[in-house]
Amino acid sequence: MSATNATQIIDNTANPAPLGLLAFGMTTVLLNCHNAGFFALNAMILSMGIFFGGLAQVVAGIEEWKKNNTFGATAFTSYGFFWLTFVGLVLLPKLPGGAAATDSTALAAYLAIWGVFTLGLFFGTLRLNRALQFIFASLTLLFFLLAIHVQTGSEALGKFAGYEGIVCGASAMYAGFALVLNEVYGRVVLPLGIVAKPALTQA
Repeated sequence: MSATNATQIIDNTANPAPLGLLAFGMTTVLLNCHNAGFFALNAMILSMGIFFGGLAQVVAGIEEWKKNNTFGATAFTSYGFFWLTFVGLVLLPKLPGGAAATDSTALAAYLAIWGVFTLGLFFGTLRLNRALQFIFASLTLLFFLLAIHVQTGSEALGKFAGYEGIVCGASAMYAGFALVLNEVYGRVVLPLGIVAKPALTQA
């Protein structure tokens, strides 16, 4: 008989979640400052959308995949590509021979389907922590508010969505900072509201 040797691989890589949360949060705050009327849509927002909200989140999602975190991989990769598609919606119609500009109905559908996607992920946060629950609940609301705003043209609703989006983005930044500081200090500096998972019972 031949002996079988088992090899245990210990994961000592860094947590990619703070990068993803901060990339999402900071870009969301800046875009929604525009929605709230503080400044126009400009190259700063589009650059953040491509390089930080977009590419950085995709990188974070790939790293979460390596850590066998299906939720993190799905969320960060998807929202990274959301930002890239958002920039595409703005820039593609401006290219020579580019696609036609997105009309209000199509843009509302785009935002609404992202709201549905976010709502689905929200149910996953119910087994994670309160901070993520708030982020995904407020993001779901944001997508649907923006979809209604685009379809109706309500300026007041658009500004309200902007302020709500700033809160959503700031909450993601809080969660990102919490993960970094709690690890650095080896204690809870900023609480995340960890959800106690029910004990498994045998039938």
